[in-house]
Amino acid sequence: MRIGELARLGGTTTRALRYYESLGLLTARRDANGQREYDEDDLRLVHEIRSLTGIGFALEDTRPFVQCLRDGHASGDACPASVAVYRRKLAELDECLARLRAVRDQVRAQLEEAEQRSRPCGR
Repeated sequence: MRIGELARLGGTTTRALRYYESLGLLTARRDANGQREYDEDDLRLVHEIRSLTGIGFALEDTRPFVQCLRDGHASGDACPASVAVYRRKLAELDECLARLRAVRDQVRAQLEEAEQRSRPCGR
């Protein structure tokens, strides 16, 4: 399939596919006219990349998942390197949640103080 069809089926743009190729995440074959050619395996890689970036993974983080699929595994997360990326991402999210909870607690405390100050006298 040509790049436009891969983009359409993969839910992305031709520009994104060329970028994936420049990063080495996708490898196009060339036909006799020099045009990019892709197959169903490439579509599967694009779906994996889009799925992971859709939940907040950086493109570079998709590399182990893509390699796992290229190595013939049924799933991009069937390899230890992919599991390691999941663990690292989960740790990042836990840190982010902890920071958000701290900010939320601070805002709640400031709100309570503001409500105390804004009450009319004698109440």
